[in-house]
Amino acid sequence: MPEGHTIHRLAADHFERFGGRPVRATSPQGKFSDSAALLDGQPLESTEAHGKHLFLGFGPLGWVHIHLGLFGKVAFGDAPAPPPTDTVRLRLANPAAYVDLRGPTACGLIADGEKAAIHERLGPDPLRPADDPDRAWARVSRSRTTVAALLMDQKIIAGVGNVYRAEVLFRHGIDPYRAGKDLTHGEWTAIWADLVELMREGVRNNRIDTVRPEHTPEAMGRPPRVDDHGGEVYVYRRAHLPCHVCGGEIRTAGLAARNLFWCPGCQTA
Repeated sequence: MPEGHTIHRLAADHFERFGGRPVRATSPQGKFSDSAALLDGQPLESTEAHGKHLFLGFGPLGWVHIHLGLFGKVAFGDAPAPPPTDTVRLRLANPAAYVDLRGPTACGLIADGEKAAIHERLGPDPLRPADDPDRAWARVSRSRTTVAALLMDQKIIAGVGNVYRAEVLFRHGIDPYRAGKDLTHGEWTAIWADLVELMREGVRNNRIDTVRPEHTPEAMGRPPRVDDHGGEVYVYRRAHLPCHVCGGEIRTAGLAARNLFWCPGCQTA
């Protein structure tokens, strides 16, 4: 599932290509046909992201709410657009570009009140400057749940996925099995600040890189990471490989229905 930086990048990419201009809207698959007919010929006025939720604003008509889930894909292209396949849920197009949406968990035209309800049930997002990390801290600091599970709970903090969860805990030397209530406020503030910076870099570079300068392939004289997720990381998908910092073996285990990765040598209890 895409992490929050990808959704914020998609919001920016949609607005760059279609913002302020009328779009052709179609639903070759047919599941969004009625709403696409309403949007057809209307300008895209704004875009927004919150966690893993994307919102495309069409003024008084409302918002296209998109959640990609595990299988959703977005593909941009230059005009002229090729004939769409029947798997395309929504195509937006103008004389210069097009974008196809396939396989999302959610794609619906919603009103302002429905959008507000989605925001209300989500936690603060490190990529939304006005969001307050203390809102998440109020829940984390009272919880006996592991900090690794709390970081993946979108009701507590929105946009963090499996990669950022594993990597930010490593970067701060925090045992992923520590209970939220055992974190200090200073540790939480540092985690949040790091997520803000890492995820902003993710938006800029469209990939996740978490290693510090002294641990890059060039600095360490090691081969670059080869993985379909791209990016240089410390522990994610590096089970049984040596840690870049202490040389110990990276471990993995299931937690909160996802694979957790950590270094016992660097992330002490």
